[in-house]
Amino acid sequence: MEPLSHPVRTRVTRMLYLSLAVLLAVAASACSSDSPLPASTEAAGERPVSPGPSTPKDRAALYDYLLEKTMAREAFSLIKNERLGLDIEAAMGAYRDELIAADTDEKLFYALLKISNARKDRHLSVRPVEGGLWLSSWGPPPETLAAPSPLETPIRFAVDYGTPGQYFAFVGDYAENLQAYAGSADVAVGDQLVAVNDQPFNDYLKAIKPYIRHSTVEGFWWKFAERISQKHYHTPPSFYREQATYTLERADGTRYTLSLPYLKADSMVWSGHGTPQYAGFHLVHDWQTYDLYVHDEKRVILLDWYGFRENLIADIDSLITYAEEQALLDHALIIDATRSRGGSRGAYAIQHFSTRPFKTTFGNLRLSDVIEPFIAEKRADYAARTVNDAGVAETLDDGAWLMDWLEHNVLPGLRDGQAYSNNVPFKLAHAPLYSDGVLKPAPVHFRGPLLGLFSPHGGSHLDQFVAIIVDNKLGHTIGMPAGGYSNTWEWEETLVFPISQQPIVAYMWSIGHTIRPNGDVLEGNPAPMDEFIPQTAANYLHYRDLLVERALRHLGFD
Repeated sequence: MEPLSHPVRTRVTRMLYLSLAVLLAVAASACSSDSPLPASTEAAGERPVSPGPSTPKDRAALYDYLLEKTMAREAFSLIKNERLGLDIEAAMGAYRDELIAADTDEKLFYALLKISNARKDRHLSVRPVEGGLWLSSWGPPPETLAAPSPLETPIRFAVDYGTPGQYFAFVGDYAENLQAYAGSADVAVGDQLVAVNDQPFNDYLKAIKPYIRHSTVEGFWWKFAERISQKHYHTPPSFYREQATYTLERADGTRYTLSLPYLKADSMVWSGHGTPQYAGFHLVHDWQTYDLYVHDEKRVILLDWYGFRENLIADIDSLITYAEEQALLDHALIIDATRSRGGSRGAYAIQHFSTRPFKTTFGNLRLSDVIEPFIAEKRADYAARTVNDAGVAETLDDGAWLMDWLEHNVLPGLRDGQAYSNNVPFKLAHAPLYSDGVLKPAPVHFRGPLLGLFSPHGGSHLDQFVAIIVDNKLGHTIGMPAGGYSNTWEWEETLVFPISQQPIVAYMWSIGHTIRPNGDVLEGNPAPMDEFIPQTAANYLHYRDLLVERALRHLGFD
């Protein structure tokens, strides 16, 4: 159960307290010639400015800390590492020298970002903190220290997944008033991107890849396509000009160039290319979680699914009430989740979509130095009966099952030196510790066939939702696997320099596995589709409608 853009987690921000031995070493080196100057501050009452990147010795100690804690805390997905040919220690080590040589805030921030991304985990971000690094290119620090919102050019890109190993980016959509910025250029959906800011496409791809979080190859390409048109703070300023220049190639081989400004995304009206038409269906209701369509002639309904949001339970209950009143419960149900985000309570939805019992996802915790403060935070949440940052209560029983497990299973395992906790039904959200994780259909539920349409656009709780459907064989799936990223929780803390103790950034570790119903770790291992249909430049304009057509064909409708 995750917030909209991340897996369900507790974000715990803590300063790093070093051991007594390290503190003694700090004291011994405090008078050394490369000890940093005290952090400067602005005028009284104003936000302190960044203290700077400290010293090479401090940065070397910082790298050693990151490597040590990553090896001790991270819940590694062996199947992901094997698929990606990933050696975590070597991947992080590739940026060690860059980190030590980072003598400006900008160099240090982006070296840390690459070290974090070297783990290949979509969930693990790096963000600004009070008194830490702040780049002048981001503008003045806001009072809330929110990361800068990305700007966007009035053109968007998508990926052709048609040939493995030969993916490419093409024009997917553009603003209605593109001509106001692009002059007389005749832009067409499907035109292939061959260069960015005069840099050949493959060179640009290689250069930007370390700055994009991803857990699968397909997930990387989806997010990469989004980043091409963005001015994002997770990409160094050196990637940007005042205007972005794109070199594009038409189907006939001719090339042309566009120079486009960066604008606020909400200031543009998009043409809507690639938006599904859902021919033969009509919209009957829109809720926050989904839009409900009913077919004009066939006994089929379709949910255009947005995400597992805070009022999912209320929206599912409303759907069931409406379907019962309108005699729709025996209709086939198609869920178009190709543009879905994560969230929470997917098992509750499946209990109303499935005619059979099913096994939910399980999860565990990597046992390390962060577990005791993590449990202390959860204990405080339980006492206050708080919800996560998507506004969703994490468990159906207000967290009693979860706290019982943390106190009476996880803590003893930590004290006994275990590497991982036992596997339990995911976060004890839908079932208690002793449960086999099998959930029954709700008393009132859909009784017709279930079909799901998916893509690499989203992941997290969406990945769990897909895995439950696929591994339990609850329905027929079409499209492409989801983004392949899911865990139980993450640990986030404020990094400080080991010697100067100056704050730097907020940094995260994945500290638990999500276990698919088939027993596999889910991170980097999304459930496969029954009918794999890749998005391509040729089918992009009608891709989602194509998936609906395949769903109707599977149901026996021509």
